[in-house]
Amino acid sequence: MFYYLFKYLDEQYNLAGAGLFQYISFRAGMAGLMALIMGLIVGKKIINYLKRKQIGEITRTDGPATHHIKAGTPTMGGIIIIISMIVPTLLFAKVLNVYVILLIFSTIWMGAIGFLDDYIKVFKKDKKGLREKFKIIGQVGLGIIIGVTLYAHPLIKHLALETNVLLLKSQVFNYNFLELNHNWAWVFFLPVIVFVVTAVTNGVNLTDGIDGLAAGTTAYVGVGLVVLAYMAGNVILAEYLNIIYVPYSGEVVVFLAAMVGACIGFLWYNTYPAQVFMGDTGSLALGGAVVAASIIIKMELLIPILCLVYFVESLSVVLQVSYFKYTKRKYGEGRRIFLMSPLHHHYEKKGIHESKIVIRFWIVTIITVAISIILLKIR
Repeated sequence: MFYYLFKYLDEQYNLAGAGLFQYISFRAGMAGLMALIMGLIVGKKIINYLKRKQIGEITRTDGPATHHIKAGTPTMGGIIIIISMIVPTLLFAKVLNVYVILLIFSTIWMGAIGFLDDYIKVFKKDKKGLREKFKIIGQVGLGIIIGVTLYAHPLIKHLALETNVLLLKSQVFNYNFLELNHNWAWVFFLPVIVFVVTAVTNGVNLTDGIDGLAAGTTAYVGVGLVVLAYMAGNVILAEYLNIIYVPYSGEVVVFLAAMVGACIGFLWYNTYPAQVFMGDTGSLALGGAVVAASIIIKMELLIPILCLVYFVESLSVVLQVSYFKYTKRKYGEGRRIFLMSPLHHHYEKKGIHESKIVIRFWIVTIITVAISIILLKIR
């Protein structure tokens, strides 16, 4: 909203400094800083509220022994992250931009599903929370909405075709062929989007198991996405790196900067020993934000590298469950690959302190983010 206000003031009154709001870098920096400050201020108030209402974490009975003392720690702290992300985005981004609307929608959509899950766990005293099939329906639904929006929205479709025409102007292609090709591509690509949305949101959710792991990892992933989004939204950089240029996607940078700031602000209270947990409210919301941004800037193929920690955490659960079921059918007794899944719990069971696990997972994420950016030029 500030963008439109200061643009008007600059055009009508030539207000000194108003022109700064035309720059994505300035607005992204302000959004990130405001999100961080909001996380610190709003976070404290929400934590106190959660304590008063006795909205506490219910720990797993089969989990690491060190987790038993965490029972009762305020949960559903993802509300802090969502507020700290959305408010700065509304203030500093072009809120009428279709990509910004889609990002906000994806965050709130998955946040609402996570909130329902946390609500059932805390208030209904049901440790299973929201049934898995309803989560999957929500994730698949979001994937379809993202896919259909990116395919059917008139502005995006026109820009996609127009960009293709410019890129292929030296070849014998016509508009009708490109449009037909665009239609067929999306028929096959929509299931891929649904799969990616489901995989990433589940991955972030599974990563949220020890203090600071999900928030810190997502902050680093967010920094990587900020760089990638800025490149994809800049025609000169996109041409130089030979990547897909996505017109008007520069506003994604503002949203992602707010996400990074919100995660860092939340980390103030979530690092060991955590004063609050984000719960599914936060982990699913962050998953929705990360995956939507990746798809918008056409970097979904980099997700396995950029989000390697999410991927490995999810894979550890799949392998553990599959192997347990297989050995139970074959030998009559289920066997395990890991001491416990997701993977971070395996290392906890081996006696490694959770702070060390978190920092090492952060280091891995820094490396994978760097590799993702390096691969752009190689690709």
